[in-house]
Amino acid sequence: MSGPLLPDVPRDIPPDGLSIGETAALTGLAVETLRYYEREGLLLDPAPRDSGGRRRYRANDIAWIAGLVMLRETGMPIADMRVMADLSRRPGTDAERLEFLERHRERVVEAMARTRQHLYAIDQKIDAYRRAANPDANPAAKQASEEGERRNGNDDEDHGAR
Repeated sequence: MSGPLLPDVPRDIPPDGLSIGETAALTGLAVETLRYYEREGLLLDPAPRDSGGRRRYRANDIAWIAGLVMLRETGMPIADMRVMADLSRRPGTDAERLEFLERHRERVVEAMARTRQHLYAIDQKIDAYRRAANPDANPAAKQASEEGERRNGNDDEDHGAR
């Protein structure tokens, strides 16, 4: 594993929060994605606005968005992320959230198994093409290839046909 999927959320976020551009840069999301997440009801609460009407994201908003990034990276659909957000807004839903995440985990494990199978098939193809592209690196493959050519009449020997 290459490292955590959650973006680092700095502890020194100003009390008035970060702008949408700063939050986008921090979380690795595009500004439009942040707006989309808000329109889709994925944030726990709409981002507060400053006196000019611009969004300001506080530490708890950014921590939640970091969690959304992680869920999306695991392949969770937006509709399921919305369910998770809805459950998270309501107290006493810990058991439901747990069950929801356990089901998602099962889907991720199944996807990983499929991906491992696909990777194995790709590795087999790569090995076959390497052998075909460089038979000198594999003397047994070279010998089998030459024998096959002779059996099929494709060798370089002159068979008397002129």
